[in-house]
Amino acid sequence: MERIVSLRIKRLPEGVYLATSTDIQGLVAQGRTIQETLEIARDVAKKLIEARAEREGLPPLKPATAAIEYSLVVNA
Repeated sequence: MERIVSLRIKRLPEGVYLATSTDIQGLVAQGRTIQETLEIARDVAKKLIEARAEREGLPPLKPATAAIEYSLVVNA
């Protein structure tokens, strides 16, 4: 089942991007681009959700619905 996880992505002075989440404790991902950071964050989130589900059951995350808000980053 798809779930919605809110991320905060910040550009660090070193030029890389750092993603964290208040929805999933321990989610931290870093990449050279926003795209790479999102891909890493998705993998980390999946692993953290799976580990937590084994210990405690699924975390209370919003299910993905037919329509969601998404900010599109365009390099133009």
